Amino acid sequence: MKIQFIGAAREVTGSKHLITCNDGIKILLDCGMFQGKGLETDSKNRELGFDPSSIDYLILSHAHIDHSGLIPYLYKNGFRGSIICTNATRDLCSIMLADSGHIQETDVEWFNKKRIKQGKTTVEALYTVEDAEACMELFIGVAYNRRFNITGKKGESNISVKFTNTGHMLGGGVVNLEIREDGKVIRLAYTGDIGRPHNRIIHPPVPFPQCDYLITESTYGDRLHTAEKESEEDLLRIITETCVERKGKLIIPSFAIGRTQEIVFVLNNFYNAGKLPHIDVYVDSPLSVNATDVFRMHTECMNKEVKEVLEYDDDPFGFNSLHYIKKVEESKQLNEKEGPCIIISSSGMMEAGRIKHHVANNISNPNNTILIVGYCSPTSLGARIQEPGLAYISIFGEYHQVNARIEKIESFSGHGDYREMIHFLSCQDTRQVRKVFLVHGDYGVQQAYKETLEKEGFSNVEIPAQGEEFTID
Repeated sequence: MKIQFIGAAREVTGSKHLITCNDGIKILLDCGMFQGKGLETDSKNRELGFDPSSIDYLILSHAHIDHSGLIPYLYKNGFRGSIICTNATRDLCSIMLADSGHIQETDVEWFNKKRIKQGKTTVEALYTVEDAEACMELFIGVAYNRRFNITGKKGESNISVKFTNTGHMLGGGVVNLEIREDGKVIRLAYTGDIGRPHNRIIHPPVPFPQCDYLITESTYGDRLHTAEKESEEDLLRIITETCVERKGKLIIPSFAIGRTQEIVFVLNNFYNAGKLPHIDVYVDSPLSVNATDVFRMHTECMNKEVKEVLEYDDDPFGFNSLHYIKKVEESKQLNEKEGPCIIISSSGMMEAGRIKHHVANNISNPNNTILIVGYCSPTSLGARIQEPGLAYISIFGEYHQVNARIEKIESFSGHGDYREMIHFLSCQDTRQVRKVFLVHGDYGVQQAYKETLEKEGFSNVEIPAQGEEFTID
């Protein structure tokens, strides 16, 4: 059996790991979109490196776009196999992929207008809403902790999967594979993204079954988060300084799924406790609005704290001064709004969606604050905007003076830091893990994390390069 690392290899986006069994069955672990490198990213997304029609099964760890975002493109180019994931991941993908398709269409329409003016040829959208809706027919939802037989036909490898909760986002799960071929059983675990021991909304991560081969993320492999209480105090401080003292706007770029609901939940708790200033809060993202409805559907994934809030507050994701915005016209009106407010909008790395317009319209005002609440890949707008001493930033091809304050609260990240990831992996007997593959991390961070894992007893830790292939047996 072979495994090839096609995406998220020495970088943090585009997760795609291809398993080829000895009998030719092909299993793709995740099919994520590369983000944050402009035209270079577009090229990487279009050149998959394999024939989509040759993939028999796609197993999805969770719904974030850097793990699921190329599924419609895969479908568009001939994939017709089964997509296996948890029930919540399936429900989230049904809205996230359609939203991504809409972004592809609108971005290309805007881009082509510029190219036509420049006398250049137009480009085609990566995929459309129609592609995103069509691929949903291939999804199979599986409950947590149930072993699901993928194959078993005569002459085929016998393959089964079980999902165990990672605590990273609603529906996120470790992909626990058992592959029986040539009289052997190989246990392979792919963690996807690892959450934190205490998530403000969903259940914390749980131990996963012993594996022989481990593929695991390394996003924060060299960093530690601040304490949760401290981060919430920081959020309240930034709200007060920006909206009360300076009468400015607080712009929060946030991933529509998970991060936005977590911030809204914290603001809801501030509101219930009488701590939130009397200002309007806007969640300006159709996807966030729809995703919040999905969260409300899956209360079985909620942790004890949320269930306690539900005893006296029937909607932990809503309060009187909170407004969910879907219509484009309403979003545009926010740019003309006078006075202080909070605007939460996606995407978290500021690479697409309405947030780019909000940042462009507010970054030059010194009374305003742009608050980063999660990881941004090094080449993304979200990362570039954090560069010390930055005077100007290009957004939509136009330069804007950077006068607004740029703040950051990392502990709102859905990724565990290196101690939390090590704790999560401690359920494994390191003597039985034959090889560890580090993915989804910047190369320098991965090298540091590799040393940490080796000190914890893990041996044969590999950091695959993009396209690198390994034989496992």
